[in-house]
Amino acid sequence: QVLVVESGGGLVQAGGSRRLSCVVSGGTFSNYPAAWHRQAPGKDRSLVAGITSGGGSTAYADSVKGRFIISRDNANNTVSLQMNNLKPEDAAVYYCTITLNGRRVWGQGTQVTVSS
Repeated sequence: QVLVVESGGGLVQAGGSRRLSCVVSGGTFSNYPAAWHRQAPGKDRSLVAGITSGGGSTAYADSVKGRFIISRDNANNTVSLQMNNLKPEDAAVYYCTITLNGRRVWGQGTQVTVSS
């Protein structure tokens, strides 16, 4: 069974930075594309950033381009999201996913709060 566990959420001031991490256990991590999603209260869950299984290609939502960086360490089964210049509208629960056999496996989420 593949398990996805996020960490790193918390309270940060607008303009500040935060790094989220996700550890994946079970399966062969280096085979899985990964991504970060977020959901703010009253809004739909949306894709923030994605990365291919080997880490060679990334993609970002327009709202975070130039501020967020997704990366992965296949030796340690981790995916990270470096968030810089945070804005109040970035506040949300952030979820890490991996794609296994065409299906997303979700973590439990980690809350990011941005104070203005």
